[in-house]
Amino acid sequence: MAEVLLKVKGLKVAYGGIQAVKGVDFEVRSGELVSLIGSNGAGKTTTMKAITGSLPINDGDIEYLGKSIRGQGPWDLVKQGLAMVPEGRGVFTRMTITENLQMGAYIRSDKAEMEQDVDKVFTIFPRLAERKDQLAGTMSGGEQQMLAMGRALMSRPKVLLLDEPSMGLSPIMVDKIFEVVRDVYAQGVTILLVEQNASRALAIADRGYVMDSGLITMTGDAKTMLHDPKVRAAYLGE
Repeated sequence: MAEVLLKVKGLKVAYGGIQAVKGVDFEVRSGELVSLIGSNGAGKTTTMKAITGSLPINDGDIEYLGKSIRGQGPWDLVKQGLAMVPEGRGVFTRMTITENLQMGAYIRSDKAEMEQDVDKVFTIFPRLAERKDQLAGTMSGGEQQMLAMGRALMSRPKVLLLDEPSMGLSPIMVDKIFEVVRDVYAQGVTILLVEQNASRALAIADRGYVMDSGLITMTGDAKTMLHDPKVRAAYLGE
């Protein structure tokens, strides 16, 4: 069985006086694409922020590569191979596309290989290559999402966390983003995908977890969950 890269154990997170995550357990194994689905407000993004050290944990633990990472910040985790593409993208709007990608490799000192990786990102995202000298703030939402994903790949992550990558995008751009997620996964990057578009998320995943009101309420093989009447009624509008 593949190695467990990321393990969340009894995670509880509260902020603003609200217990947003109430004791969550799940794991991501090497080479997997795992989807965490659920309605808006279920606690998915809070869970992701807790994993990457952006929000403090009230109880429980998060293990990465077999060691607790509780209390470590996002910068430390990127150095260890855990990179996140946040909801809302967070690109550097006053920098060019190329400069944004270079910022994604700030932990690295291998200049020649960094340049090769910029070229690789441009191969994955030809649209970025066409606009490499354009300021990120002048791009469409979909293009910024591509840039945020490309920037995260520049750190050569072992595990890539994607938080709502399709949010606010046009249907054509949603298709493109999911195509890219599949391509990145096919290159051997382990992925944890948080996504409100449950049907699209489960369609490309190996395993899925359903989160509701701060708890994991269901887990299983993603394709089986995709055809589960309960999941379809609750999350696929059927």
